[in-house]
Amino acid sequence: MSITTPNSPKTSDLREGEIWLGIDPGSRVTGYALLEDLGRRVRVLEYGVFTAPEGLPLSERLLRISRPLEERMRQYSPSRLAMESPFVKINAHSALVLGHVRGAVMLLAAQRGIPVTELSPASVKQAVTGKGNADKETVAFMMQRILQLRELPSPTDASDALAIAWTGLTSARNPLAGR
Repeated sequence: MSITTPNSPKTSDLREGEIWLGIDPGSRVTGYALLEDLGRRVRVLEYGVFTAPEGLPLSERLLRISRPLEERMRQYSPSRLAMESPFVKINAHSALVLGHVRGAVMLLAAQRGIPVTELSPASVKQAVTGKGNADKETVAFMMQRILQLRELPSPTDASDALAIAWTGLTSARNPLAGR
């Protein structure tokens, strides 16, 4: 499932600025967002989720997430990737599975020479809402306002990916802002 905003460019030929790819990794649902830095504003190119049914073997789920991600990388040619770093309060098995997804994403980025910026969930929430412990609904609401979206971005994996891409982009603009 993906959502393309109206009037979005469909090829990298139409881009004006640096494109950031934001990833909220998950083995069943991975959120993604593509934002273009136009200097004084940020344009949303596309956002959505890649899904893989839980009952599939992990290798098949990785394939179902990495194939459409690779297509977006080819289509938009992002120059930077921001990805959420692992959340430490998950169990060991979940952390291992998430590590496989993160590894697949990092491999795709490395194959294209795209630098990866890792951001903690708390730093993304802090950057977007002013509170490091904000809930997902607040993050989605703030992304709608900041990026001037007509509708509240959903599902939350997609709004989280928007927040990750936006935080990476704005942090790169102002490295003194901290993470």
